Amino acid sequence: MFKRVSGTKDILPEEAVLWQRLEEISRNIFALYNFKEIRPPLIEESALFNRSLGENTEIVQKQMFLINNKEETYALRPEGTASIVRAYLENNLDKTSGFAKFYYLGPMFRLERPQKGRLRQFHHIGCEAIGSLDANLDVEIISLADHLLRNFSIDGYKIKINSLGCAEDKKRLTDSLRKLLKTRLEKLCPECKNRFTRNPLRILDCKNDACKEVIKELDISSAYLCNDCKIHFDKVKAGLDALKIEYETSPCLVRGLDYYTGTVFEISHQELGAQDAIGAGGRYNNLVKELGGPQTGAMGFAFGVERLLLALGAGGKAQAKDLTYLVTLGEAARKEGLKLLNELRKAGVPCDTDYEAKSIKGSMRRANDLHARRVLIIGDNEIEKGVVTLKDMTSGEQSEVKTENLIGHLPGVHRVC
Repeated sequence: MFKRVSGTKDILPEEAVLWQRLEEISRNIFALYNFKEIRPPLIEESALFNRSLGENTEIVQKQMFLINNKEETYALRPEGTASIVRAYLENNLDKTSGFAKFYYLGPMFRLERPQKGRLRQFHHIGCEAIGSLDANLDVEIISLADHLLRNFSIDGYKIKINSLGCAEDKKRLTDSLRKLLKTRLEKLCPECKNRFTRNPLRILDCKNDACKEVIKELDISSAYLCNDCKIHFDKVKAGLDALKIEYETSPCLVRGLDYYTGTVFEISHQELGAQDAIGAGGRYNNLVKELGGPQTGAMGFAFGVERLLLALGAGGKAQAKDLTYLVTLGEAARKEGLKLLNELRKAGVPCDTDYEAKSIKGSMRRANDLHARRVLIIGDNEIEKGVVTLKDMTSGEQSEVKTENLIGHLPGVHRVC
């Protein structure tokens, strides 16, 4: 028997209902903020990620799924931002649209050790706003993330924010960090000893307990920020305060990708353990230019869907569908049942019936297993009288309804075709 690939997951029908719910809520909320859906391909030239994420990032060094095809090397996308900026430029949206807002939903791929909430194929709900340096955009993006979580019915999360400043500020922070850590190298984990040379900012994000203790000892302030970046970050905090969005400033918060500059944020949840981030994002004001476009500001974020579901926990139960189940008794009733099912579906009524020749007792048990709200029963008696027996599965009440009046008795009916 074949088994699924390690680090992937079958999303079975019962759980898929939750995924659909998150996706539907996301589409509705994104529309309120005038974000438009974009669907870039799952496969890109690997050079796109090497250039945008940084040659020394862990994703590029260790986690990309690469496909070698003669002279070309492709990669399954490990994140969405680079693909969307590439699409924005390749399709000349910088010239035709200028400032643009996109959202996306779909799978990402990273070749890493599978663990709770961390798979090799995982899924993101995210957005990107390209074409503005305005601090109010930072506020909107963070408030949008907060708005989504509240509508997902997730609580108990924490929003942490920081500013990495401009490219020059980020370099000052990196140099300062190297000086602070130089005398503490022996206390760092082997991975962070390598990061010290390649990308010391990633040490701030290490989950190793010993490295966390080293970071606590460091005096990291915002002194590396230039005046313009400090003013920008102050405006962001003032905007969040005005919207009454709770957050905490975290000087050690960094993002592991080279393209981040300016405001960065992370949203964590205690239900996830050590890997507690359910979403994160920030500004990438130089990426558009680095990929061949104009110098312009941009910001976005992404939620991990699997992590959202973990945060939902017991509160994330699938809602029962308003299903109507048809039980037919006899061959004549089966023929009438086919026509009735067709009419119900045209009217927008979710319905199903027995295709396994079950007894009436077996059919009723099947309706119960499917959490049907109501059962319709048709037999010779009902055909002769021109009625359908309607049973409410919650109350157990049963009544006869004229066949031509049936659809009017069912709530939420809307004819689809």
